[in-house]
Amino acid sequence: MIKSIVKHGNSQAIIIDRPILDLLKIDESTKLDISTDGVSLIITPVSGASRDARFDAAMRRTVAKHKGLLVKLAEEEAANPKNQ
Repeated sequence: MIKSIVKHGNSQAIIIDRPILDLLKIDESTKLDISTDGVSLIITPVSGASRDARFDAAMRRTVAKHKGLLVKLAEEEAANPKNQ
């Protein structure tokens, strides 16, 4: 299937035909993960569990990378509470 990008307000959009939306069980409320491999645009419906797992993994990476800074910030906040 060949599609064109169309103007949508100040943005651009790709119209996805109803049969494809129905096949993938996508509607207006479905969150979509949009990524690329450098050549192709990849649009994937996000399930709650998948999204939560990716968020948890990202949080673990962030904490591992910045643990020292996060500990310092927590200690500073405990020593100088502003809104407690």
